Amino acid sequence: MYGKQTERAIGALSRLAEVWDGGKTRLSATDIAHQRGLPAPMVAKILSTLSQAGLVVGSPGPGGGYALARAPSEITLKSVHQIFEREERTHNCPFGGGVCGAGEPCALHHRLVEMQKDITNFLTTTTLECFREAAQVRGLKPTPRTVQVTTPRESYRAPDRGRN
Repeated sequence: MYGKQTERAIGALSRLAEVWDGGKTRLSATDIAHQRGLPAPMVAKILSTLSQAGLVVGSPGPGGGYALARAPSEITLKSVHQIFEREERTHNCPFGGGVCGAGEPCALHHRLVEMQKDITNFLTTTTLECFREAAQVRGLKPTPRTVQVTTPRESYRAPDRGRN
């Protein structure tokens, strides 16, 4: 669906959405990185890119840091996705050979088209507001990294190679 850089950008933005108060509260790249368990240099670079794109505002020095440039409800995941992901325009079918859209579709074609529509809808309709609401209204807090997973729940991430 998206790469590591986009995932980390959403992680950084989600933290800024959690503390959203009209842009008064600002967090440093280091604080965001620490709170999200991300590499600080990568977060700093991502925040710089997001600033250039107009999604965050930053100010240097004491009392400085980053804040969302507008309300979380106005920032979609698609706006983040577009910054970091390249859309490949090729008509080559990687699964069934040949040219996609010409002749008979490969065995996965229709399912992949539907999945792509679902992903596009998800990215277009999901905003950072879900993170603000989770933190400020519902009081949701991330589970500390020191907690051991005893009964794992379903995850969107790929399963470990050692498990079935």
